[in-house]
Amino acid sequence: MYANEQRQRATRKHRGRALMSEINVTPFVDVMLVLLVIFMITAPLMQHGLDVQLPRTSTAAVEVRDIPNITLKSNRGIYWNRERIRNLPGLEQKLRRYAKRNKNARVNFRADKTLNYGFVVRVLAAVKGSGIESIGMVTEPLE
Repeated sequence: MYANEQRQRATRKHRGRALMSEINVTPFVDVMLVLLVIFMITAPLMQHGLDVQLPRTSTAAVEVRDIPNITLKSNRGIYWNRERIRNLPGLEQKLRRYAKRNKNARVNFRADKTLNYGFVVRVLAAVKGSGIESIGMVTEPLE
């Protein structure tokens, strides 16, 4: 009986008022502003490539099409485009497969300027040993 009385009071209370049919967009705007701020802060932090300090030279730019990149980072990380290669034999396998599929295989070579010369030469020897004769050396332009 008590619940019935409460329902009757509630209906009497709202009889004189019209129901609100508008959507309250304030919480939606608040959430969107927070998301906007988050994206504005994180967008510059996202990198699209690998961070390598390339040596600077005064050569002309060359058009790069669908040529794969071999990148050596300062921590001796080896990358095929953006895919991390665990070790030098793994790179050699990937290079041999690439050379078999492409008659005139060519790769671009990017190495961090702080790397040990011996390590860079070993990787270059692996590229040559896989049958790839054309190696493009990627550098930064002089200012």
